[in-house]
Amino acid sequence: MPSSALRRPAPNPSAHLAVFAPEVDRLAALGTQRRYRKNTVLIEEGDSGDSIYIVVSGQLRAYVSDSRGREVTLGLHGPGEYVGEMSLDGGLRSASVQAVEPTVCSVVTRETVLRHVSDDPEFAQGLIQRLIRRARLATESARSIALLDVYSRLRAMLERRAQPQSDGTRLIAERLTHQAIASEIGCSREMVSRLLKDLEEGRYLAVVDRHLVLMRDLPARW
Repeated sequence: MPSSALRRPAPNPSAHLAVFAPEVDRLAALGTQRRYRKNTVLIEEGDSGDSIYIVVSGQLRAYVSDSRGREVTLGLHGPGEYVGEMSLDGGLRSASVQAVEPTVCSVVTRETVLRHVSDDPEFAQGLIQRLIRRARLATESARSIALLDVYSRLRAMLERRAQPQSDGTRLIAERLTHQAIASEIGCSREMVSRLLKDLEEGRYLAVVDRHLVLMRDLPARW
């Protein structure tokens, strides 16, 4: 059946909106709201930094790149999340951050954040947990790139994002470009395009209204 004939439930945008935790909301109220156009780079890797950015609306992408322009996406951050906390020790920015859509952030200075950490134990605990999760994700990412082949990384990424549907398929609500996928799993866009085409021809995957739909369980190896 051609993919154009498939009828899929429309993705629910609210499923991707993080709810502001009270302690983050309190910190956001201390910052200055700024608006950023799509593709604006808020943070440059290697720069000095004295602020964190709390996402009010929109989405940010954290990434690292090399001298040849190759990029690896470290994470996507939506409303209620924040970036830039790694510079709270006074060190240089460890990654770049870009707006992937029009985005509003509350920009909070390092001095204000550190004072808030002292005054709000709930936020301090949340910050510690966030840094632990970030360290674990970095370890898992390094393990994946070192030990898994490209297809295995692609399969893991697709299955992690796929949401079960009533008809037994699984929908990836985000409209992911081949370049975005390549940046996330650390390979070339051409490799992603070839693998996705093979999966589509094998009827494991369909593309519906620019959304990826997993029609059945992806094979363990390809």
